[in-house]
Amino acid sequence: MTGGTLADVQSLARGENRPAPLDASGSITVSVTGAAVDVSALLLTAAGRVRSDQDLVFFNNPAGPGVRYAPDGVTVDTRGVPAEIETIAITASLDGSGPATFGGMPLRATVGSDLDFPMTGLTTETAVVGIEIYRRGDGWKVRAVGQGYDDGLAGIATAFGITVDEPETEPAAAPPPQPAAAPPPQPAAAPPPQPTPSHAAHPQPATPVRQEGLAVRSELFAPSNAEVQGNGILKQGSKMARVAMNGEVMARSGSMVAYQGDLRFEAQGSGGIGNMIRRTVTGEGVPLMKVSGHGDLFLANAAQDVHIIDLDGSDGLTINGSNVLAFDTSLSYRIGRVQGAAASSNAGLFNCVFTGRGRIAITTDGQPVVLTVDQPTFADPQAAVAWSSSLQTSVKSNDQLNFGTLIGRSTGERFTLQFSGQGFVVVQPSELPPGGLIAGTGGGQQAGVGGALGGLLGR
Repeated sequence: MTGGTLADVQSLARGENRPAPLDASGSITVSVTGAAVDVSALLLTAAGRVRSDQDLVFFNNPAGPGVRYAPDGVTVDTRGVPAEIETIAITASLDGSGPATFGGMPLRATVGSDLDFPMTGLTTETAVVGIEIYRRGDGWKVRAVGQGYDDGLAGIATAFGITVDEPETEPAAAPPPQPAAAPPPQPAAAPPPQPTPSHAAHPQPATPVRQEGLAVRSELFAPSNAEVQGNGILKQGSKMARVAMNGEVMARSGSMVAYQGDLRFEAQGSGGIGNMIRRTVTGEGVPLMKVSGHGDLFLANAAQDVHIIDLDGSDGLTINGSNVLAFDTSLSYRIGRVQGAAASSNAGLFNCVFTGRGRIAITTDGQPVVLTVDQPTFADPQAAVAWSSSLQTSVKSNDQLNFGTLIGRSTGERFTLQFSGQGFVVVQPSELPPGGLIAGTGGGQQAGVGGALGGLLGR
């Protein structure tokens, strides 16, 4: 950046253009202050459109050609921007931890250390295109835009050519060879698979690895602590999962506690660019990593209990995103709104829907109960971990109750989820929203790290 003093900083008016204050390496950083926002960048061609979804650089896709994301802003290295890219649009969208709109906020964009753009006049908007960095001849210029959008980052992405809304059903990838230990598929006419207590969901081997010839002695070396044997996703004790790797598996980012062999880890976001963007709007989703290679992978999440569920393709499974630990790549995954849920709720009413055939490892805060739904069934939105996707859901208002009597005691929400139809609901013995009393259902890594309202993976 150029080294201007406070007196040297010049304010931009909406629509004004200035030469880009590049530093000696041809780079420039744009940051946005005045509100809790996520800063993003779109790489646009002369037609004002992205070339592909990868031209949106944000927290779940943190690097593009010549553009790097950081929590406090976006840095553009003009030397690395492809020739067909004419403009980099810098945007800011509310991250869900503060007010619902930009109305009355002192929002401003800082360009390098020389230019300042106060974005005034915003009211109902939740996202804004603040600054454009664009080519002019052999150089680069900066334009103050300040165009607001009421529908958040999703609205901006759509305006520049990114498809946000994904189809309700996604074709599953060709199923990989089924692990030898996996149960056979159920007949098509059979009722939805009923998850059983975790110790019975996948039988454990009778003969664990033995530790012999050790120079020390301890109860740590008891057979119950040895590595389990088998293929695919298995339980390793009550609070850990072991994945015998010979290919690929999807896992929660930050959940790896150990591995052996030759494994590669690649950040994946939330199941496609549409799911990534929707996560910023709804606060729901699973920050994922794809693990590939050969070896043994061990996963855990804040010492929560681990359970294994097998899907045979006859019914889907809806899961609170904060409870997903790992799943087979043969399963399709999307983010969907719980039927009957109001858009203004932050109580986990956007959840993850899995379909296809494969295995999922989920976590619960304590030993859950599995309720068979053959009569109207109700649960606190934070306690309902997973349920049959074939169930009908609705929201039951509790406004008729005394204000001091909250069914969802920790969330402060005056409603419960109602389930009807035929299927099951997994309910954990905890109503605490992920992240504690101040957190809702937003993004994060391992649980137990706290976080602001909208922190999906806290405990």
